[in-house]
Amino acid sequence: LPVGERAGVRGAASAIARNYPSPQPSPRRGEGVGVDFILIETVFDTLNAKAGIMAAIEAGDALGRDVPIMMSMTLTDLSGRNLSGHTVEAFWHAVRHAKPITIGLNCSFGAEQLRPHVKTLSAIADTLIMVYPNAGLPNELGEYDEQPATTAGLVGEWAVAKQVNVLGGCCGSTPAHIKAMADGVRGLEPRVVARPEVRTKLAGLEPFTMAA
Repeated sequence: LPVGERAGVRGAASAIARNYPSPQPSPRRGEGVGVDFILIETVFDTLNAKAGIMAAIEAGDALGRDVPIMMSMTLTDLSGRNLSGHTVEAFWHAVRHAKPITIGLNCSFGAEQLRPHVKTLSAIADTLIMVYPNAGLPNELGEYDEQPATTAGLVGEWAVAKQVNVLGGCCGSTPAHIKAMADGVRGLEPRVVARPEVRTKLAGLEPFTMAA
C-alpha cells in the first residue's frame, strides 16, 4: 500500500492494482501487435493475484476488447498452501469470478509433490488445467538434477488420468524436458472440463461452500 493509506481487503487490492503499469494504447491483435492473453503466474499471494485480475480487466477495457486471463498458483509448503495461506480449492474460489481460460500450478516443489493438488484442482475447476512444475528441487549448488525422462513420467501420470489440459516446465526445465513431456503425452485424450457446481462458494484460507 502507498505510505499513509489504510484500506480493507478490496481497498488494498485496488491500491496494488494501481501500481501495475497502465496499459498503453496499441494496435488490435489482428494488426500484428498486442497480446493474446495475460498470464498471472507463480501466485504466492492471493490478494496480489486479485489485483492482477483487476489490472488485466482494466487493460482489456482500455484496448476495447476482452483479454483472456490465465492463472497459475505456486505452493510454498507440502500441505498445499501458497504463502498467503490459501489452499488450492480456496484459491480457485477466490479467482473463479475472473473466468480464466486456464487455472493451474507452477514452480513449487516439482511434479512428484504436486500430485494430490493437481488432482484436487482438476476435480473442481470448470476451466482448463495447466501445470508446469519445476524439474524437481535444486541441489546445494542451485542446480536441478531431475532428468527429462523422470519429469515426463511424473506429469504423464496426470495426462493418463485425464487431470490436465496443458503441460509445461518451470525452473530447471530444459528443451529436453519439454520434448520428453510432449513425446510422453502425444496421442492421449485431454481432461474433460469439470461441470460447475451451482452453489455459493467463498474463500478464506479454507474454502467454504454453502449447502444451498
